[in-house]
Amino acid sequence: MKPITSTPMSSEDRRAATVSAVVELASEHNPTDITTAAIAAKMGVTQGALFRHFASKDAVLSAVMEWVSARLLGRLEAAADGLSQADQALEAMFMAHIQFIVEHPGVPRLMLGELQKSGDSLPKRLARTLSQAYRSRLSDKLKLGVEQGIFRADLDIEASTTLLFGMVQGLAVQGLLSADVAGIKDEAPRLFLLFRRAIAN
Repeated sequence: MKPITSTPMSSEDRRAATVSAVVELASEHNPTDITTAAIAAKMGVTQGALFRHFASKDAVLSAVMEWVSARLLGRLEAAADGLSQADQALEAMFMAHIQFIVEHPGVPRLMLGELQKSGDSLPKRLARTLSQAYRSRLSDKLKLGVEQGIFRADLDIEASTTLLFGMVQGLAVQGLLSADVAGIKDEAPRLFLLFRRAIAN
């Protein structure tokens, strides 16, 4: 817990610090157990200071989901940039996502936590939108690979997208269960190699 501070911060900086605090807390605790009091304590501010920038806990989680979406999709695009071969681009995207999870192990907890909640909420909708955008990028690369003759002509794009997306999710869950998230970096290349061989032309 940080000591309470009165150092002034801009609204943008305060929001960024809040997102960072939630992501860090989620790497250590069940996201459903993270209270606004815990977030404020992590930041070294009062709850009143926190609520000057966020109307509710859902508003905080929505900001976190927006941050995750922007950072993760940005990394995927950067990883694939300049790689014309679909298989190379997919591998770069896959490994970039794994690295993102290693750096931010709280993110998979937050995503799964929101998607498992009953009912509807803005954070849940944002998590779902991110998943759809991610799948769309994978699907586009798989289609390109078929066009380039790298992947088999009869490739089931939807099933292949689900499999590749599921590989990331599976590794993330495995890392959390084993308390060794960093270790998934060693397994990821082997999994992608199996995937690549399964869909090769």
